Amino acid sequence: MIVMPKLVLASASPRRAEILRAIGWPFEALPADIDESRHDHEDAETYVKRVAQAKAEIVTPRVPGATVVGADTVVVIDGKILGKPRDEEDARRMLRLLQGRWHQVLTGVAVFNGNLGQPRVAHEVTEVRFAVMDQAEVSWYVATGEPMDKAGAYAIQGLGARFIKGIKGDYSNVVGLPVRLLYELIMAEARE
Repeated sequence: MIVMPKLVLASASPRRAEILRAIGWPFEALPADIDESRHDHEDAETYVKRVAQAKAEIVTPRVPGATVVGADTVVVIDGKILGKPRDEEDARRMLRLLQGRWHQVLTGVAVFNGNLGQPRVAHEVTEVRFAVMDQAEVSWYVATGEPMDKAGAYAIQGLGARFIKGIKGDYSNVVGLPVRLLYELIMAEARE
């Protein structure tokens, strides 16, 4: 029998919490308040890994000896990083950019136990293809409010699912927490 350690999720994301509940992984959530601004010339992989690590590192001192998980997700298309939309017009812009095309979803994951040294940090990439959306669909979807706090302005696990035409890779990564990658990082830490 494999017993997974209770995690401290350095996030206020209800989606990440839902994933952990769905797979039966015990956890508590302690949101990490950090500056998530991107540094100049920082690519998506470097960015999500840095932010995930910063989230884990800021929460770790609050829970000595606990295994803390930080994560950060972005959408990338044409080399441009799409985070959460600033407003409804920004959400419409993102959806128009994504429609009818493949894009990448990257999630950085950091696992850190202050008693064990340095955090383990990695990332997952999943390809997602959006369907073509007409203006009425874009307007309807933005009006639901769902896109407003999601990287790339959509939720694959919500109303946005009706606009997803294909996926290559880890579904849970697109939701915001790649389960297999997290498991691998935890198991590597347990072996130390």
